[in-house]
Amino acid sequence: MKKKSFFRDIFTLIPLVFSGLICITLIFLLWQKTLAIPDFIEVLGNASTIFISISGFLAAIIMVYLAFSALGLKNNRVLVIDNLSKITQKVHNFREIVGLLLQSKMWLPGLKDYIDDEYEGLNFFEVKEFYKGKSKLAIEFLQESHHYGDTENLYLELKSLLMTKPKERKLPKNMQFPKIYDKAIIEKWLEHKCGTGLLYYFGYKFGVYKETLDIESVFERHQEKIIALANSIDSEVFEDSSFNEVFLSKLGDYMSNDIIPKLYQLQEDATTEMPKLLQYMYGIFLFLVLFGVLIPLAFLLFNLPILLLIISYATIVSIIFYLATTFYQFLSKEINS
Repeated sequence: MKKKSFFRDIFTLIPLVFSGLICITLIFLLWQKTLAIPDFIEVLGNASTIFISISGFLAAIIMVYLAFSALGLKNNRVLVIDNLSKITQKVHNFREIVGLLLQSKMWLPGLKDYIDDEYEGLNFFEVKEFYKGKSKLAIEFLQESHHYGDTENLYLELKSLLMTKPKERKLPKNMQFPKIYDKAIIEKWLEHKCGTGLLYYFGYKFGVYKETLDIESVFERHQEKIIALANSIDSEVFEDSSFNEVFLSKLGDYMSNDIIPKLYQLQEDATTEMPKLLQYMYGIFLFLVLFGVLIPLAFLLFNLPILLLIISYATIVSIIFYLATTFYQFLSKEINS
């Protein structure tokens, strides 16, 4: 991988090196010609008007492209933020459901005290990452003989969905609903597929765990609220749902494999900087305006030294060469990124 990266970097630098050589060579040749042929200075001066026109025309095209691209990015950003707001609200509703499940009496007696008191400083991510050896408490937890039919893992997983930061040790008394979720906590939810525990315990393995997870013990008013919240998440997916193991497994699967990944992607899209293609084109635009328009124009108006005009010509020619040799490569990289 390192060798490929090295050769890729070398391949990227080749057009830049050749462009620099062309620029230096042109400056040297044109300067030598002005010294050898005094009338050549006048030729260069007369050509400056055509040079300004060509550079200005190219700069104008790029400026229009940048303006339309910026407008498109703005409209896309508005759409992304609107979708992000909707997805964030869905996650809020799901976390509220999780909160109701954690407060319910469906857990075996003593489980909550065991996790919340005896292992108060432990979180689900540390248990899943015990192999890193960062948490002695996680290793101690895994080595201990439990008496709750393995449901303590589901309890820890659901608690992790109420966290707003990966290193939280204790959940606040009042659930937090941030406008924007911390990227680190979303990454942890994705990495450890938080939510799939509902699918596993109430779907694949419910026959094993139905004696240790008494969902009938959830208060009826809470069941109704959970169904209402699920319908607000997606009325089509949870249409005509009843509070049972099938509903809970579907909810966990939908949130972990659909909504949480969308939340991560939309937050990424909302914070994405200007695309590299636009940065690339803006750099070309600046060079065209500076060396192709402003310096030649200043030469005509203020009778500046001919060396500045030579540098201007050489720079623009080398820029056009660089653009011609790298644009396809750059465009291809952006499309495939």
